[in-house]
Amino acid sequence: VDMRSIPIMKDFGFPVVIDATHSVQIPGGAGDRSGGNSRFAAYIAKAGVAVGADGIFLEVHENPERALSDGPNSLPLSRIPSLLRELLSIYSVVQGGKR
Repeated sequence: VDMRSIPIMKDFGFPVVIDATHSVQIPGGAGDRSGGNSRFAAYIAKAGVAVGADGIFLEVHENPERALSDGPNSLPLSRIPSLLRELLSIYSVVQGGKR
């Protein structure tokens, strides 16, 4: 993930969405399948919004350890409300107080 790309893409005049959970995926990291480290997904989401991303893609699951796909990079559903509040706060600051 290269945060420099977000303002570059925005210069084309279109909204930019960052995929925060796939950004922490580690292909082959679990041997025969992809691994990941969801611990860093929220940081990537916040950084993306801070540099101007218009939207965030997040993989979520009630219990990521039991997810059939992308569990290691998924966020627990219970974490999403507080993360969205943080993202909206950051977005509001970046947008000059507008939501």
